Amino acid sequence: MISLSQNVFSNYQSGQMGQTLGLLGLGLVSIITFMSLTAMVLVYVERKLAAHFQCRLGPMRVGWHGTLQTIADALKLLLKEDIVPKNADRFLHALAPLLTVMGALLALMALPFSPYLTVADMNIGVLYVSAVSGIGVLGILVGGWSSNNKWSLLGAMRAGAQIISYELSMTLAILVVVVFAGSMKFSDIVLSQSQGWWVWRAPLVGIVGFIIFLISSTAEVNRTPFDLAEGESELTAGFHTEYSGLRFSFFFLAEYVNLFIVSAIGATLFLGGWMPFHIGNWESFNQVMDLIPAGLWFGLKVAFMIFMSMWFRWTFPRLRVDQLMKLEWKILLPIGFVNLILAAALTISNFYFFAN
Repeated sequence: MISLSQNVFSNYQSGQMGQTLGLLGLGLVSIITFMSLTAMVLVYVERKLAAHFQCRLGPMRVGWHGTLQTIADALKLLLKEDIVPKNADRFLHALAPLLTVMGALLALMALPFSPYLTVADMNIGVLYVSAVSGIGVLGILVGGWSSNNKWSLLGAMRAGAQIISYELSMTLAILVVVVFAGSMKFSDIVLSQSQGWWVWRAPLVGIVGFIIFLISSTAEVNRTPFDLAEGESELTAGFHTEYSGLRFSFFFLAEYVNLFIVSAIGATLFLGGWMPFHIGNWESFNQVMDLIPAGLWFGLKVAFMIFMSMWFRWTFPRLRVDQLMKLEWKILLPIGFVNLILAAALTISNFYFFAN
């Protein structure tokens, strides 16, 4: 595994501070550029998917088949007036969108896109991503409180309760893979799936963990049917009601980047990351699968996860607050604990498919 962090550390030890800062700057610029492009592409894709689900065309006027529509929207947000409520806490109101984007930025740095493309391949990558994702929640809470608007505050409190609750189930689902892989390092988890992806290689507990992760991650990023933090029908726009212009675009950017992040985590943990799809001793089939580049495998799996999330959004209605909490505390959490215990038992007994 070749990562930018290893080059930075070696340069620091040899005293080449200029080159170290250059590598850090290059990594930061690359991640920020990737975040911007990812958000614009996902906005366009979701508009088109929503249109097809609803038997219409979607954006068609700006550019070929509306491909430049998201760029036009981005320019519109950049040129809009940035309005701050009169009685708002101006410092915290400006800080909240930055916190939300910062959480997404820090999480992206630990994700392995291919065997040769990782900004920071940490031995506690899973723990690191779980920790820094909480910064985004802090940004939502600060933004809702600082706006001095009851709808914003209600949306922020909903988001805090929802994200903190569903983070428990998502962590239990992630721990199932950590138990089987025996490591919290993303690259090691990917390599542990060389004989099969954990979603099906771990008998029953793999698919159950994947389903729990899929539901919990959808709630973590506040997407329908768990978008109570925005709740347009009862909260105007939720926690970002009082935001406009560039600051609103930061929240918008973070939402779609977080969608990519949770999809990438799911693809890495349960679907083999950059590992190709192999079937037992089918040598000819496996050799054909090996011809597909590792980065393309990762991209296809992430695209599948994103499609599932968008499918949920345009299929299921929004849950009520009591239904959302009941789903977590009375259904997902107990199943998650039982699933983790079963995973530990299977690991101790070495009873899982294609065990070494």
